[in-house]
Amino acid sequence: MYRAIALYVLRRNINPEDSGAVSRALPEIQIDLRYQDQQQVTYLNGCDVSDAIRTPEATLAVSPVSAMKEVRRFLVRQQQYIARDGGYIVDGRDAGTVIFPGADIKFFLTAAVEERARRRMRDLEKQNVRVSLEEMTAEINRRDQYDTNRAESPLIRAEGAIEIDNTSMSIDEQTEFMLQYIQEKF
Repeated sequence: MYRAIALYVLRRNINPEDSGAVSRALPEIQIDLRYQDQQQVTYLNGCDVSDAIRTPEATLAVSPVSAMKEVRRFLVRQQQYIARDGGYIVDGRDAGTVIFPGADIKFFLTAAVEERARRRMRDLEKQNVRVSLEEMTAEINRRDQYDTNRAESPLIRAEGAIEIDNTSMSIDEQTEFMLQYIQEKF
C-alpha cells in the first residue's frame, strides 16, 4: 500500500520527500487489494499496479513516503478497516507494532542482507531490470537504516514476535514452520 502511494506521487511528479504535497494528494488515492489466482493484486484508483509498484523508482520513493506521519495514519486506518473482522495474514515493517499490536500471532522475518539482495534481484530480473549485488545490498542497507531510524513507526521487532531467520529457508520451509507454530499454539 505504501508502494502504491509512492507510485501515485511519482506519476504526479510530486517530490516523494515533500510531505505537504504528498499529504494533499492522499484524498485522491484509492487503494484496493484483491486476490486473483492465488496472488495479491494491488489496484491504485482502479488500475492494476502490482508490477509497477515493484520498479526501482517506486522502491526508492517508498521509504520517504512511508516515513510521513500523514501517510502512515492514512494507511493504518485503511488497513485496520480492511482487517476489522480478523482472519487476515498481514505483512509489513510495522504490522505487529502499530497496525495490529493486538494480533494473536506475530512473526518477525529476518535474513542476511546479501540473501535479501539476491531475492530482490531475482524479482527485478523478471521485469528485465538488472542491478549488481553490491548496488542492491547498498540499497537495502539504506532502506533498513532509514526505516529503523524514522520518527514515525520505526522498524522494530514487535514484543512477543517469533523471530525467523529465513536466510537459508525456502518459502515452503518458512510456511511449514509458521503453520506448525500456529497449530501448536491453537
